[in-house]
Amino acid sequence: MNDIKSLYSLWCEKATADSDLIPELQEISGDDDAILDRFYKNLEFGTAGLRGVIGAGTNRMNVYTVNQATQGLANYLNENFENPSVAVAYDSRIKSDVFAKEAACVLAANGIKVYLYPELVPTPMLSFAVRRLGCSSGIIITASHNPSKYNGYKCYDPNGYQMTDEAAAETYEYIQKTDMFSGVKTMSFDDALAEDMIDFIEDWLMDEFYEKVLSASVNPDALKKANLKVIYTPLNGTGNKPVRKVLKMAGVKDVTVVKEQEKPDGNFPTCPFPNPEIRQAFECAIKTAEGTDADLLLATDPDCDRVGIAVRDGEEYVLMTGNEVGAMLCEYLLSSLEEQGKLPNNPIVVKTIVTTPLVETIAAAFGAQTADLLTGFKYIGELVTNLEKKDETDRFIVGMEESYGYLRGAHARDKDAVVASLLICEMASYYKLKGISLKQFMDGIYEKYGMYLNTVLNFGFEGASGMQKMADMMNDLRVNPPKEIAGAPVVKMSDYKLSVTKDTVTGEEIEIKLPKSNVLSFIMPDNSKVIVRPSGTEPKIKVYITACGNSREESTAKSEKIAESMSTILGV
Repeated sequence: MNDIKSLYSLWCEKATADSDLIPELQEISGDDDAILDRFYKNLEFGTAGLRGVIGAGTNRMNVYTVNQATQGLANYLNENFENPSVAVAYDSRIKSDVFAKEAACVLAANGIKVYLYPELVPTPMLSFAVRRLGCSSGIIITASHNPSKYNGYKCYDPNGYQMTDEAAAETYEYIQKTDMFSGVKTMSFDDALAEDMIDFIEDWLMDEFYEKVLSASVNPDALKKANLKVIYTPLNGTGNKPVRKVLKMAGVKDVTVVKEQEKPDGNFPTCPFPNPEIRQAFECAIKTAEGTDADLLLATDPDCDRVGIAVRDGEEYVLMTGNEVGAMLCEYLLSSLEEQGKLPNNPIVVKTIVTTPLVETIAAAFGAQTADLLTGFKYIGELVTNLEKKDETDRFIVGMEESYGYLRGAHARDKDAVVASLLICEMASYYKLKGISLKQFMDGIYEKYGMYLNTVLNFGFEGASGMQKMADMMNDLRVNPPKEIAGAPVVKMSDYKLSVTKDTVTGEEIEIKLPKSNVLSFIMPDNSKVIVRPSGTEPKIKVYITACGNSREESTAKSEKIAESMSTILGV
């Protein structure tokens, strides 16, 4: 643990570069708990970079923690690359633009060329820029869908996906050796521009991004013919311009933007949790839809890498889950390509292990392979990169994760809500021309392949004791796995930490050829499935349940029994 009192005193003396920090430090004087929370540890740098509450202290996002991380990154890059360069972007969050410019100035002072987006842009545009400009790394200032008090700092490798474990660990070593007050090199932004160490990214690169996104289309005429009526909310984030521009370029003329959530605003005044997974994110869109006959409600999160939808069902709008949208995209893309005679040899659909197995069932019906990867879109990006090296990117049909992230095309190596928004609108247009709503399309998928009902349980554990309890629970589940769940026998267990899948009936063991991860999976005879893993970003254990049945009622009842059984097994 840090020396709290000494650090607090040091910050009161030194933290003068940001006018917001000194008043905050003065305000917490004498409040031991408030001081402890800000200084008891440093923000940790990992494959997802930094993420934390904005404010003063080593356990907060501020110009000092950002600059310390950037100095560490600069040292890593200068040690490992010749003439390194970095693309930098930011979202609509509080101080995102400030942190982005500060990071750019630190990189420039360390002799590293910076390509900076002149305005806020979606995360996938940063991924695109890294590759297109041949950069050694990329930085985007974002905290994705977290509440407004948070911000973050994500780092990318030269392939355009988030840093690998090895690179992140090496960078973190450099960060830990850097004194955040005396060990950081920096220069003025104007001087860095004058010395050509910082260049603003120009329109041509953004135009190329849009062209790549549009090339992912499989039925472009449908968008022009269906007269699709869309209500769109960027949730006060980065999607406003790019999503509207792509839809306009594609021929979608009737797009109404939710006024309260149109302009960038890091306070997210109408949506405290700007997360398209939850209904609250759609409340303003649903209100905007009143009295209209809009076909589709579309919501992208603040950094526009994830998208959620609500679709018309009679007079109501029904929210579709991330798993359902992934399944629909899989069926739509594969069936369209097959119908057009454009399905490549050995097509591949990519998903995370916690994404619904319905996707694998759909893919198999079209002779497509499914790659099941660990949670984290960087693994999907890595697979696309490996296909590219073999000149086989045409095999990549779509990549997805249950938490509303999708990618089609090789333009980005991260989830992309711009291309996903285009494809969802195209899919809705295609089926509208056939007289079918997306709700009816999804019901047809369930009828064709079976009812796969997916739910997620979250069990929170606060503080150091909570972290220990989570570790004990995972260890106990690993050493004493359940023989049955909700009365059904477990026929297969996968331990991703030990890299082995065991058939509990025959005793046969098969190696899992994925990086080791603290994840356990249990499968029942009817293909119902339970996956348990600690969250990578929050102090909670997540339980992913897939209940298979012949009807929604049957699957719902089964899901409830599995949830109850898992609560008992975990002792929570």
